[in-house]
Amino acid sequence: MKTKDKKEIKIIHEDKNILVINKPAGLMVHSDGKTKEKTLVDWLVKKYPSIKKVGDEPELRPGIVHRLDRGTSGVLIIAKNQKTFEELKNQFQERSVKKIYEAIVWGWLKEERGTISASIGRSPKFGKFSAGRGKRGTIREAVTEYKVLKKFTDNKNNKWSHVEVYPKTGRTHQIRVHFNYINHPVACDALYGGEKCLPKINRLALHAATIEFVTGNKKMRFKAPLPPDFKKALDSIK
Repeated sequence: MKTKDKKEIKIIHEDKNILVINKPAGLMVHSDGKTKEKTLVDWLVKKYPSIKKVGDEPELRPGIVHRLDRGTSGVLIIAKNQKTFEELKNQFQERSVKKIYEAIVWGWLKEERGTISASIGRSPKFGKFSAGRGKRGTIREAVTEYKVLKKFTDNKNNKWSHVEVYPKTGRTHQIRVHFNYINHPVACDALYGGEKCLPKINRLALHAATIEFVTGNKKMRFKAPLPPDFKKALDSIK
């Protein structure tokens, strides 16, 4: 299935209660009120009209239990009815949903495994969040674990790390904020210090790879394969 702007939306799983998709990078989940570009929600309400009544704010984000940033690709769950929405919402609040991301970050991480534990608040700069000094507003606990899959250099001798990431909390921009906080911003993330990009990829190098949750007393686990540009970027390095 494709939206009008040709960004492909692949359905990973569908049943009477949920829809699991592989969201393409560059597609907004719902409108931010500033642009008129097509969003995932536009596609949803057209394909599933009954979803218009599902959620806490169905007029804005019907069926949307969690979200991915516009530049992030990967697995996303949509609830098709209110009962399932509430069930999934509670699991996210209780932190029982297990998520795994893959990212390419700037530099070589010293530790092969690590935990970034730094609370997140609003940044003094508009539209950003921060885990460092000067953060303001509501400050929330945030914990991100990671494992280095590979360290490499590109054709310009820039150093990079391919990491698997396990967010233990679900703060806005958490992975991006945390890796910037430890001076290893996600590749191609101009908002959080990762202005440099790898060959073959010119978008945020962050992918929601796996999600695990329970619905109808049944444990479910879904995986979204790496998109072609992400794979080409990894294949182009040494």
